[in-house]
Amino acid sequence: MNRILEIRSYNLKPGTRTRFHALVNEQSLPMLKRWNVDVVAYGPSPHDEDSYFLIRSYASLEDRQQSQDAFYSSTEWREGPREAIISLIDSDTSIVIEVDEATLQGLRQKI
Repeated sequence: MNRILEIRSYNLKPGTRTRFHALVNEQSLPMLKRWNVDVVAYGPSPHDEDSYFLIRSYASLEDRQQSQDAFYSSTEWREGPREAIISLIDSDTSIVIEVDEATLQGLRQKI
């Protein structure tokens, strides 16, 4: 069964990646787990000092939309780490592709 994979790339404000990574590890990732979001992989991008990535998996495009609508409109996110995280981002983009199970498992980190 194929899955929808979202690859989110962040361009962070210069010198903020260490803080961004700490916020993801300490606040965002635990929150995403509570919301049953399948985080496949995440972390600092090795190509420069101000880039970061997040890869999430969904059952379908509709599942992705519903999951993100619920998470990003939640009080937990809006009153939690949202401002601290967003303040460190210059820009971001998402790429959405369909992958098979073997590809998904090949990308998965031990989180």
